[in-house]
Amino acid sequence: MSGDFSPPIRYGMVGGGRGAFIGAVHRIAAAMDGCFELVAGALSSEPERAMQSGRDIGLPPERTYPDYRSMAEAESARPDGIEAAVIVTPNHMHAPCAAAFLEAGIHVICDKPMTATLDEAERLAETVSASGKFFILTHNYCGHPMIREARERVRSYELGDIRVVQAEYAQEWLADPLEEMGHKQAEWRTDPARSGPAGCLGDIGTHAYHLLRFVTGLRVESLSAELSTFVEGRRVDDNAQAMLRFKKGARGTIWASQVAPGNENGLRLRVYGTSGGIEWAQADPNYLWYTRLGEPKQLITRGGAGAGRAAARVTRVPPGHPEGYLEAFATIYSEAALAIRAQKEGVLEPREILLPGIDDGLDGMRFVAACIESSSKDSAWVQLPRG
Repeated sequence: MSGDFSPPIRYGMVGGGRGAFIGAVHRIAAAMDGCFELVAGALSSEPERAMQSGRDIGLPPERTYPDYRSMAEAESARPDGIEAAVIVTPNHMHAPCAAAFLEAGIHVICDKPMTATLDEAERLAETVSASGKFFILTHNYCGHPMIREARERVRSYELGDIRVVQAEYAQEWLADPLEEMGHKQAEWRTDPARSGPAGCLGDIGTHAYHLLRFVTGLRVESLSAELSTFVEGRRVDDNAQAMLRFKKGARGTIWASQVAPGNENGLRLRVYGTSGGIEWAQADPNYLWYTRLGEPKQLITRGGAGAGRAAARVTRVPPGHPEGYLEAFATIYSEAALAIRAQKEGVLEPREILLPGIDDGLDGMRFVAACIESSSKDSAWVQLPRG
């Protein structure tokens, strides 16, 4: 997958300045296929840090803004203003930032989860609908070629009727109270005023949930969840477990943890049906295990024999040269560019584009709300809210 010769889409970034991790990831991903160009930024809520951060990455001073509102106003008035705003702030700022740019006629690409609360998500969905602009959510793991392959095999009924789905995302990095040790990322991610009421569940549980939904297409009808806080004094969950009942009779589980020693970014997905199964792990993202019932396991490799068109169209390099996290992230940006250009040119966007958007964000926030409700009722089964 590579960029074409169309002019890159001009974008500005909100957040992602000095000391931030995910901002640099977005900048690399946006630049990888030549589809986007960073031209403006409001990189910190502290004006001085925002200016310093702009200098760090080569932004002109006149397009380095002290806050997102002034950026939205100024850029929307420029003939060469930004066409998209990338939001990489703590969760509580997603909704107001996104609304400001959408109302200014600017597309939004936002880090997950969509918002801090379900109420915010529902209001933002109304803003998106009224704006006519794209809201794209960077659930980057769905950009992996082997995840596209898995989705295609499930959707083409190679696994038969789905019976069991298991998704997990395990980390160890919050096993100690880093928020009490001056760790910037830990501080905001464990602060309910900035992260929202869900900690681990909102941070990585939503990734596991989206991946499960993206590959299988199954809709969760009800769930039973337990949210735990193991580190003393922590104000949000650091471990989450949920049992799932799907609309078509399948059953599933999700486990997300940030207190699991030995796990760095242990995202895994297993899907089993009446005639076969698949297994994928982010630690080896170029491989997909596929098994037909009664036959030996088959290893499908990215770019190799056995992989189909769905994987090939988001593959960049030949077999044996691994692709990973950054490339999967870049796929979201490349497909976002295709969608934005299609709208600008007044043509239908290509059918093969698979972009997480406002509906995925709402679905994820409804999942979070249902898990919180269930856990508060001693893991009672609750229905997933519907729009």
